[in-house]
Amino acid sequence: MFDRIAPVYDAMNRVMTAGLDRRWRRSTAEATVRPGDRVLDACCGTGDLAIACARIGGEVTGLDFSERMLERARRKAPAIDWVRGDLLALPFADETFDSATIGFGIRNVEDIELALRELRRVLRPGGRLGILEITRPRGMLAPFYRLWFDGVVPLLGKLLPGGSAYTYLPASVRRFARPEELTALMRSSGFEDVRYELCAGGIVAMHGGVAA
Repeated sequence: MFDRIAPVYDAMNRVMTAGLDRRWRRSTAEATVRPGDRVLDACCGTGDLAIACARIGGEVTGLDFSERMLERARRKAPAIDWVRGDLLALPFADETFDSATIGFGIRNVEDIELALRELRRVLRPGGRLGILEITRPRGMLAPFYRLWFDGVVPLLGKLLPGGSAYTYLPASVRRFARPEELTALMRSSGFEDVRYELCAGGIVAMHGGVAA
């Protein structure tokens, strides 16, 4: 599925978020990465978050299991180390990285707790993790959100070649843990000082934590 949506992934991100996804990625990178860090960007897709981390001064490795996504990432930033691999079985030694990020990918893994434990394993003690993910707003914005993500976004996807796979998006968001639940999972997976910030009226959450 991710190979199929790779050609329209960037365009759909811009449309779905009115271009705000770039700002959110930049904010996640700035909150997580320090100049000189060895950085892992997991589920890197076409590489926008990894590139944001590199601009801060990180030595970045981008990992994804979709070769079509990685092909586009390599064209954007040939100097970054792009690796095909699985977040649930990271091909890196313990304590390899100083920081790690994952943008709009954690909700798609089969086992979130295992993914978090793997991220903790490859981070040195004191290393930082930043997670950017879609969530479900409450209150006045909720009806608009349902109309947009349950109706408009899948329709837009069908209009683009390969974009029909975006019909999976609403279900993936509904299945995913709420911000407070993801916070608890991060703590139980070996992270401390865990916090989150809601953006755009609660449509997106940025989580951060430190490897214990």
